[in-house]
Amino acid sequence: MKLALQAVLWILAIFFSYKIYDSINGPISFNKVKNERYAEVINQLKLIRKAQIAHKDVKGIYSNNFDSLVKFVDEGIFTLIEKRDSSYMEYDRTYRIDMLREVVVIDTLGYFPVKDSLFKNSDTYKSFAKVPIRGVDAKFEMEAKIIDKNGFKVPVFEVKVAKNIVLHDQNKDLIKQENETVSVDGVNGPAIILGSLTEVSTNGNWPTIFDAVQ
Repeated sequence: MKLALQAVLWILAIFFSYKIYDSINGPISFNKVKNERYAEVINQLKLIRKAQIAHKDVKGIYSNNFDSLVKFVDEGIFTLIEKRDSSYMEYDRTYRIDMLREVVVIDTLGYFPVKDSLFKNSDTYKSFAKVPIRGVDAKFEMEAKIIDKNGFKVPVFEVKVAKNIVLHDQNKDLIKQENETVSVDGVNGPAIILGSLTEVSTNGNWPTIFDAVQ
C-alpha cells in the first residue's frame, strides 16, 4: 500500500508539474507561433495591396477577385507620363490686365509591364489567393465595390482571413482569447484584414511592428 501510494503521489506530482509548466510555456509558445504566422500572412497581404493599388491606378477601380487580379499583373501596362507646366500670361480685354492662363501639357513617355514593375522575376503573385501557412488549405476572402463618401463615388476593397484558420492547430482557449484582442499592440478582432468596405483605406488592422517584417 505504501509503494502504491508513493507511486500515485509521484504521478500526481508529475501531472501537476506538467500543468504548471504548460500554463507558463503554453502562451509563450502560442505567441511565438502566432507572430510568425501573422508575419507570413501580412507580408502576402502587403503584396496584394501593391497589386490592388496598381489595378486602381490603371483601371480606376479595385479588382474583386483573385483571378482578375493575377491576370492584371500578367497583362497590365503602366503608362509613363510627364506633366509640363505651359502656363502663360495673356491680356484679358474684360479686366484689361494680363492674366495667367494655366495650361498643363501631358506627354506619354512610354509603357511598362505591371509584372516587371511590381514583381520583377518573381511569380509569387500567382498564389495570391492561398493563405501561406503550412498545413492550411484555405484562401483569402476578397471583395471590392464602389461606396458613396460625402457625395463622391469611391472604390474600396477588403481582403481578410480568420485567425481560426491561421492558428488552426493551436490551443483553442488561447485562440478564443486572441479573437477577442483589443489592443494597440495586437491584431484586433477575429480576422486579419487589409482595407475596408466602409472606409477609404488600404491599411491593415495590424500594428506597425509587422510593417517592418519582410
